[in-house]
Amino acid sequence: MDIHKAFHMKGGVGDNSYSKNSSLQKRVADKVKHVTTEAIQQVFITKKPKSLGIADLGCASGPNALSIIKQVVEAVESASRAIQQPPPEFRIYLNDLHTNDFNTIFQGLPDLYKELNRGTKQQPPLYIAACPGTFYGRLFPERSLHFVYSSNSLHWLSMVPRGIYDGEGRSMNGKSIYISERSPPAVRRAYLEQFQEDFSLFLKSRSRELIHGGRMVLVMLGRTASDHTHCANLFLWELLYQSLAHLVAQGEVEEEKLESYDVHFYAPSKEELEDEVRKEGSFRTEMVEVFEMERADMSGSYGTAVAKAVRCIQESMLAHHFGEGILDKLFHHYAALIDQESAKCDVRSTTAVLLLTKL
Repeated sequence: MDIHKAFHMKGGVGDNSYSKNSSLQKRVADKVKHVTTEAIQQVFITKKPKSLGIADLGCASGPNALSIIKQVVEAVESASRAIQQPPPEFRIYLNDLHTNDFNTIFQGLPDLYKELNRGTKQQPPLYIAACPGTFYGRLFPERSLHFVYSSNSLHWLSMVPRGIYDGEGRSMNGKSIYISERSPPAVRRAYLEQFQEDFSLFLKSRSRELIHGGRMVLVMLGRTASDHTHCANLFLWELLYQSLAHLVAQGEVEEEKLESYDVHFYAPSKEELEDEVRKEGSFRTEMVEVFEMERADMSGSYGTAVAKAVRCIQESMLAHHFGEGILDKLFHHYAALIDQESAKCDVRSTTAVLLLTKL
C-alpha cells in the first residue's frame, strides 16, 4: 500500500469528516498555545523580519488550521506593538499529503480575514498557500522559514515498518495491528527504528529550510512509560483490533485480511525524542514535555465521539484494505467497546510537545 496516496483525513464537512470530529486535536493545540505563541514572538522580536515565513506541517482539513493561523498572526502583531515595530508580512504555508482536502480550509479564509480585521486595525499582508507533499523530506527553499508548527501529525510514520514482516512478506505482529503485549521484540524494534529514521529525516529537512535561530513547535501523541504496553494510546488500537476480529467472527472480514493489516503509527517517549534531536544535531532542545489530556465533558456517548474521531482519521486506510462496506458496522462495535472499557478506568491520551531552536 502506498501510504502517501491512500492516507488522508476524511474531507468535507459531513458527519464523519475530520472537520466535524477534530475537537480533541483542537483541545491539544489550545493546551500548548502558550508555547506556540511565545516561540513565534521570540523569533519575531529577535530577528525582526519584514517577511515572516511560517509552515504548518500536517495541517489536515477543517477549522483547526485556520485557528493556528489566527493564533500566530495575533501573537506576532502583539509582539510588534510591544517593541514598537511594524508587523511583518506573513507567508503561511499549509502542508499535508497530496490527497488532503485543502479546499475545506480555503473556504474558511474569508471568515478568518474578517476576524483578523475586527476593530479599526489594518490587517498586515497575509499570503496563505498550500504545499502538498510528505514532510519526511524537503518541502521549501533553504532558509525560507522562521517558524515551523506541527500538531498531531508526527506520530504517523512514512510507512508500516518493513521489519515487521518475515522472509515471505507476512506480518510477524499476529493478533495485533500495532505494538501490543503479543508483539515479539522484532516488531517493537522495527517500529522504533522506523520512527528514528523518519524523525531524523524530518529534522534534517527542516534544518535546511529554517533560518538560524528559527523555531519549531512539534506536538504529537506520545507515551510516558518506556514500555508500549503501558501506553494509554495503545488502548484505542487494541479495541480497534478487537472490533475487526469481531467482524472476522461474523464472517464479514477474512482473517487473512485482518492479520495482514498493521498501522503506520508510533508514540515516542520523551527520551526517544530527545535522543533523535541530539543525534541529528541541528537543533537545540528548549523544552520537551509529555502530558495527559483529561477526558472532555460531553452529553452523549463517549465511545461514539471517540469512534467518530478515529474513523475520520483511519477511514481512508481501512476502506483501502478492507473495503468501505464494513465501516459502519466496525465503528458501531468500536464505539460500544470504548464505552464498555472506559467505564472501568479513566484512559487519557498522552501527548508530547517539543520546542526546538535551529542552531
